[in-house]
Amino acid sequence: MTTLPSGPAAPADRGVGPLLRAWREQRRVSQLELALQAGSSARHISFVETGRSRPSEEMVLRLAEHLDVPVRERNALLLAAGYAPRYPETPLDDPALDALRAGMERLIQGYEPYPALVADALYDVHAANRGVLMLLDGIPGHLLEPPLNAMRLTLHPEGLAPRIVNLPEWRGHLLAQMERQIALRRSEPLRRLYEEVAAYPVPEGAPGDGAPEEPVAYFALPMRIEHEGRVLSFTSSIATFNTPMDVTVAELAIETLLPADPATVKYLQSLSS
Repeated sequence: MTTLPSGPAAPADRGVGPLLRAWREQRRVSQLELALQAGSSARHISFVETGRSRPSEEMVLRLAEHLDVPVRERNALLLAAGYAPRYPETPLDDPALDALRAGMERLIQGYEPYPALVADALYDVHAANRGVLMLLDGIPGHLLEPPLNAMRLTLHPEGLAPRIVNLPEWRGHLLAQMERQIALRRSEPLRRLYEEVAAYPVPEGAPGDGAPEEPVAYFALPMRIEHEGRVLSFTSSIATFNTPMDVTVAELAIETLLPADPATVKYLQSLSS
């Protein structure tokens, strides 16, 4: 199993200084580089990190911005510095997010017949269109119980994994994606999910064996998946919200599966006609 980057370690001193230093070291930025980016001085950054100086609320947020600290962790930095959290974490089913949910639903439904879904930072699926449901046809019920998890569904030996023709490559892509997310944010639940799915046995054999197919010049790594005797090819695109002001919104992503060859386009369009 791949050894994961640990992310900024939780220092024994939970003050804001050690936390900021951990994020700076994780991002491989020197005190001088950070000071220049944040309009401060290397001396002041050093004093903040050692606890000799208490940063203002504005400075905490400015440093967090330049260190690309996730919104959830920015709240943790503010608390460690003695300030109130800046970013709320609104439940997705809260009426305040009605417009957001409706907009995402329209977006993924408008993408049909191609698959699209909305997932959070733990890859739990909050909405999916009929293109996704088509691919999940025949999946055992225990994998479809809420919360539906995209990584479990894809890599579990009873999930989509046995249907994915190029499983070694696609599995490697997904695990590498999770590794990057773990390096970006300190998330023990995400780490546990990684360890779970990385330990799944890889099904032997691959669907779609038989007559050679016409070569296709793919523009990105596709997921090639068997569906009703055909091999469909998709490439994945992930969109997030620009400058989110809420933890929940910051951790949402809309994933769309774009047909990667003419045969997949033709087949999916035939289903919707």
